[in-house]
Amino acid sequence: MAYYPSWISNVFPPEQIDFSLFDWVDFAFAMPDASFALDWDGSDRAPDILSRLVTVAHQQGKKVKLSVGGWGGSKWFSRAVATHFSRQTFVNNIAVTYSQYRLDGIDLDWEYPGQQGESQNYVDPSDTANFLDFLKLLRDTLPPLARISAAVQTSPFSGANGQPLDDVRAFADVLDWVTLMNYDTWGASPNPGPNAPLNDACRNSTQPAVSADAAIRSWTAAGFPPDQLVLGVPSYGYVSHSSTTRLRQRDENQLPPGSIVHVMTDEGADTGEVQFRELVRQGVLCRDPTRHGVYTGCGGFTREWDACSSTPFLHSSAVDQVITYDDGQSLGLKAEYARQGGLLGINIFDLHGDTGQWELVNSLRQGLGL
Repeated sequence: MAYYPSWISNVFPPEQIDFSLFDWVDFAFAMPDASFALDWDGSDRAPDILSRLVTVAHQQGKKVKLSVGGWGGSKWFSRAVATHFSRQTFVNNIAVTYSQYRLDGIDLDWEYPGQQGESQNYVDPSDTANFLDFLKLLRDTLPPLARISAAVQTSPFSGANGQPLDDVRAFADVLDWVTLMNYDTWGASPNPGPNAPLNDACRNSTQPAVSADAAIRSWTAAGFPPDQLVLGVPSYGYVSHSSTTRLRQRDENQLPPGSIVHVMTDEGADTGEVQFRELVRQGVLCRDPTRHGVYTGCGGFTREWDACSSTPFLHSSAVDQVITYDDGQSLGLKAEYARQGGLLGINIFDLHGDTGQWELVNSLRQGLGL
């Protein structure tokens, strides 16, 4: 599985996707507006791009879900699910879009029910309970074969008391799966940490509850079946202005955010983000001629391996930069971990961050035993 954001279409049209590598592609994003209709995020051409994506996917026997929300598209979610009337209106609008674009499913990426994501978002203590009522109505309204998923935090949905629910079995009854967004654990910082840790192997993380391992344990402990969990992984990392040669540990003081140095970002990307393919294109990573699909640091950067999180990072003393990211090695380990844990699969955000040879995706597939 992979996300396809609308804003990448100018440089990576949907016709360039190798659908033999994916079962599902999530088109990102539509978002609820103040009247609980669906608006489009990222491009005025989004409806046309979605139509093309569905056409080419169906031609190759693959399926497309529309992802609703996202970090910048969750402002009105709370209001859209707050009452029976608003839920019915929102569901009806989703159903119309589902039919209009010949979709195979809907992905709900509300960031986050009962918690403040972006500062403009509306939040209510009843968000999670209302979200469940909305999902039940959506399930009853969409065709029986429609798939409904949700992109979620590494901890279960927030209850009315602000704490993660200890029982989410009711959500498992109406969702086909959830994608655990195990990325953005640390962004750009003078004291950087891993973007997407596999685990807290050294037991010294400043955020021990945020990793692939912790996410799987949290959701399954709350009653969500492993075979309805999908592990979300990134094809991007973060560039930090820092002279450190190791990643953040619990016994170190956390520093306030500092200056962020750009390597390069795509339209729609957040400040400080850099995609794996850009690290390769700009000569920060170079292929190891002795090992297929393996990259080493170059251009003044040294590649290191953080055994505590099972992720790589690059550092350069010449320019005081540290780049935390994932590569074929770390993603392969995550995929293998997901397979051994009986998870449904992997979803990468996003597919355009990979190289032209699909090296990240192929590493994921290998880890999954495909």
